[in-house]
Amino acid sequence: MNQTVTRADFDQVMVPNYAPADYIPVRGEGARVWDQAGREYIDFAGGIAVNALGHAHPALVKALTEQASKIWHVSNSLTNEPALRLAKKLVAATFAERVFFCNSGAEANEAAFKLARKYAIDVAGSEKYEIISTTNSFHGRTFFTVTVGGQPKYSDGFGPRPQGVKHIPYNDVAALKAAISDKTAAVVVEPVQGEGGVLPADKAYLEAVRALCDQHGALLVFDEVQTGVGRSGSLYAYMEYGVTPDILTSAKSLGGGFPIGAMLTTEKIAKHFGVGTHGSTYGGNPLACAVAEAVIDVVNTPEVLAGIRAKHARFVSQLNAIAAKTGVFSEVRGMGLLIGAVLADAYKGRAKDFMTAAAKAGVMVLQAGPDVVRFAPSLVIADADIDEGMARFAQAVDTLLAK
Repeated sequence: MNQTVTRADFDQVMVPNYAPADYIPVRGEGARVWDQAGREYIDFAGGIAVNALGHAHPALVKALTEQASKIWHVSNSLTNEPALRLAKKLVAATFAERVFFCNSGAEANEAAFKLARKYAIDVAGSEKYEIISTTNSFHGRTFFTVTVGGQPKYSDGFGPRPQGVKHIPYNDVAALKAAISDKTAAVVVEPVQGEGGVLPADKAYLEAVRALCDQHGALLVFDEVQTGVGRSGSLYAYMEYGVTPDILTSAKSLGGGFPIGAMLTTEKIAKHFGVGTHGSTYGGNPLACAVAEAVIDVVNTPEVLAGIRAKHARFVSQLNAIAAKTGVFSEVRGMGLLIGAVLADAYKGRAKDFMTAAAKAGVMVLQAGPDVVRFAPSLVIADADIDEGMARFAQAVDTLLAK
């Protein structure tokens, strides 16, 4: 029988590694969500850039229910049709020639970092194992990925970290030149730092990273967990920059809310993951791959990708109007529908206050660190929902400033 549960139950039965909001969403449709009390919210958070097509999108519901009536799981000792169809579509649409499926962005990055080291050691010997990442980066919560991530607050307190990881400032070519060497197996970059503040890379920086990797025989890994599958306005953000990585990781929007991750790479690199070297019990799950295929079919069209760019402009113009009126933001930055409103000096450290105030006004937003309010809505959100949500957000800002 169904039990009645409330937010108070979280504090009684869940491990306290999260501090969720004081309401529980129970139903969603498009860009709108309703909680247990029937209160409506406009969703500009997208499940942290996950709900690429909003809530209960008909194409995703259809794909999931049709696959659920066929086969759910077969293990990786077999393959399945949805996984093969999805892999073929990702290969056809990107630089990649091979795909590895898993369940999350962290798992995709774990696979990428392991493969980069395996390739480097196989090709150049045991001394070529170093990984260079950037400060304020975020690559997942496994011990390896959290070590590669450049935010010590997530890796401190767990004992000795995996070795061979260096961190340098983001968008700093000189720092990379000083750090990279013939011992470098890979350089890992987010084309837009998501958790680090919605900070896009400079084109010249990524071009220089590519050249330095080539010069030193290192692989270039793009973490596109947050920027991928249309979020940037292209299918993947590397396409926006014209800089092609050797390995790319994808998750979040790929499943539109159903857990899935993917690592994309070339045949030359992929062959170093021979049978038994890496795996994932649920990786390539038929349900997840069927949903992800439907996401790709919807998102990877000229109309939807062009729409993302137009919606970006709509968000930015309205956020700039709030900034001009109130002075709360010093900058609005980002790419596509991953947008960060940077708090002015007088409001630094208060991003969570803005997120809380927004929820009280009926709009869901995110933070990207303590100083940036982040917006990552559905890629197909209606213009009317953008306008209504921004009106609610403007009201939240006014209410917060009046206190």
